[in-house]
Amino acid sequence: MNYFYAMISAEEEKFIKYWDENREKHGGSMSKLIRGLPMASMFGLPILLLILCVYFFFPDWYTKISGTSAETFVVVVIAIVIFILVYAFARMHFKWEMNEQLYLELKYKQKKPIKAS
Repeated sequence: MNYFYAMISAEEEKFIKYWDENREKHGGSMSKLIRGLPMASMFGLPILLLILCVYFFFPDWYTKISGTSAETFVVVVIAIVIFILVYAFARMHFKWEMNEQLYLELKYKQKKPIKAS
């Protein structure tokens, strides 16, 4: 019986090489957080900027409409910053896990013998 190994495409080979070199570097918690901050900021900063504009330019309107005191503003800002940090980490962790899964599947496919008919 003849066996041969599954062929993988050039793109898959490039990905395997890239992930071999970068999987440890991208796996750290701080790396995930820093690499995820730009996208997380795109979601959190507009909310924060809107609240800041209303708070500083229309303070009476802010307290009248929100029904809260001005001190709760600090809590809202802290909550948005926490949201940005959690979203940044979670997004990049998910991306790392997806890349890791694809890497392991491609490595398995690369080494798996296929029976020739």
